[in-house]
Amino acid sequence: MSQHEITRPIMLLNAAGDLTEPGYAKRLLPVYRRADVKASPLRLKEWDYYCVNNGRFALCLTIADNGYMGLDSVSLLNFEEGWEITTSPMRVLTLGKTNLPESSASGRTEIHKKGYDIVFDVQPGKRTLMAQMKKFGPEGALYAKVTLYDEPEESMVIATPFDKPKHFYYNQKINCMRAEGFVTYGYHGTTYTFDPADSFAVLDWGRGVWTYDNTWYWGSASGLHEGVPFGFNIGYGFGDTSAASENMLFYNGRAHKLSQVRFHIPGDDGRHTPDYMKPWTFSSDDGRFEMDFTPVLDRASCTDFKVLKSDQHQVFGRFTGRAVLDDGTVLEIRELPGFAEKVMNKW
Repeated sequence: MSQHEITRPIMLLNAAGDLTEPGYAKRLLPVYRRADVKASPLRLKEWDYYCVNNGRFALCLTIADNGYMGLDSVSLLNFEEGWEITTSPMRVLTLGKTNLPESSASGRTEIHKKGYDIVFDVQPGKRTLMAQMKKFGPEGALYAKVTLYDEPEESMVIATPFDKPKHFYYNQKINCMRAEGFVTYGYHGTTYTFDPADSFAVLDWGRGVWTYDNTWYWGSASGLHEGVPFGFNIGYGFGDTSAASENMLFYNGRAHKLSQVRFHIPGDDGRHTPDYMKPWTFSSDDGRFEMDFTPVLDRASCTDFKVLKSDQHQVFGRFTGRAVLDDGTVLEIRELPGFAEKVMNKW
């Protein structure tokens, strides 16, 4: 599959509200402006999602404005004890009033509501994530503060059209950011500490006008391979990806583009119920990404309002296999912490 790389700064959308240049980039080159969107503000979806993981526990934070509703989410996952808690307050008819930044490179994404606050503050050289929620789980309140730094020079950026005018998906995934900080949870003040020696974060920064019914697959991992930062982003299932896929390896700050990667989930054939906790495999048409995935914990949730529905399985675990860089260097990956998911949305 030949893929089109965007190599210079461009406006993301043209006067009609369509993508000027579908494809991928290794930096945030296309310029997104909310004012250029021509679809109804009810259809515009904007979100910032961070996941901090060290293989023993993880923190996930979301601030999203999906037009007709806003979603703020905090997840704490303990892989050693086999539990996760997710609390996701919703807001009605946000219509862009959450004021998410138009670039991932600077600005402040924040929400302050009764009982909780979430803040993502982006400054040169670091990102500070803060969250507090009074009624988080059965053990009481949560407080988290994590600083991300050593952001790689290159990342996964993709501009994907849908088969419908004025619909598009603009996305950046920044892997392999070092994470330092803590989460305190519960009446007894149990503290989970992220050490930058083994704790890494990914940012999923999304802006777009989506079609109503979608099923997507996404996988992500960040960590160290023989002491060098290594990670990857894999996925498909949204829009027309003929110009480019979002599959990419990251090694020592550089991005290496992959072709097509397929997820093989046990029972995920349309005739059976997928068994998300059995081992998965991944394969690529260019032979550069072959992985086994051992699930540890399924962060599953299903919200069904009939007209609106979200059925999610974000499965955390460890990846073992083989990845090939652009220059042919073969990396034998062992027990790399990350996640893979299947999400069905009617939104």
